[in-house]
Amino acid sequence: MALDTQDKSGSYHYQVIARAIDIIDAAAPAQVPLADLATRLGMSEAHFQRVFSAWAGVSPKRYQQYLALDHAKALLAEHCTVLETADRVGLSGSGRLHDLFVRWEAMSPGDYARRGAGLELAWAWDKTPFGPALAMASDRGLCGLAFSAECGPEAAMADLTGRWPQATFHEDAGAVLPLLDAALQRSRTAEPAKLHLIGAPFQIKVWEALLAIPEGTVTTYSNIAAAIGHPKAVRAVGTAVGRNPVSWLIPCHRALRKGGALGGYHWGLPVKRALLARESARQEAGVTTPA
Repeated sequence: MALDTQDKSGSYHYQVIARAIDIIDAAAPAQVPLADLATRLGMSEAHFQRVFSAWAGVSPKRYQQYLALDHAKALLAEHCTVLETADRVGLSGSGRLHDLFVRWEAMSPGDYARRGAGLELAWAWDKTPFGPALAMASDRGLCGLAFSAECGPEAAMADLTGRWPQATFHEDAGAVLPLLDAALQRSRTAEPAKLHLIGAPFQIKVWEALLAIPEGTVTTYSNIAAAIGHPKAVRAVGTAVGRNPVSWLIPCHRALRKGGALGGYHWGLPVKRALLARESARQEAGVTTPA
């Protein structure tokens, strides 16, 4: 399915933001005036302002503060979530995402050990505020969401299909996109969106802890390790965070190193910075939906 990157409700906005990030980084620590940004991006000031308002909810000048390289450290100092260990140990079968509008269930360890054998997974491409995304779903819910803006569509497909090499994959937008619409709150549905977490038990514990991090806040790998009852397993937690197959919805972008460094991000650090900056901006603007 071909994607129209000029669609102004999704990918086009992220492409503008991604280019703006490069310009802003080159000028740091100075801020780039609105007129200069608009000219460099080949847009009028009014059009550029509208794109920012639609995407982030704040002015380009304010948004630059959220894109600053030290924003993650400020988040950690001012808005760090310390997860409660007692509520996170073990697989409860349900988790928190935004305002509990998503329910999830985990694949059994035996099913995971079979590397997806007997599993039918549908896939589809869609536009998101962070560029083209590949979504995958089982009959139990969304199990994969990959951004391709940095790595390309072929790499995104190879990445997700390689996680469950014995599964059967087929394209089915009709089955996948309604689940994604519900998860991104792009549709009004009475039923919570569903996630199907396919991973090893330790990975799923880490992903459950990630689901508990509120939008606009961050935590550290060491806090996550403590929350799942393995305080010394910080390195293993970092690996599990990086293997999260459902980007954005399971918010691994909210996990930082202890000193506030961004760390890695499977789909590219520019995407992670944009995710954190946009969440901060939307929180300031009073916007609570992820779309």
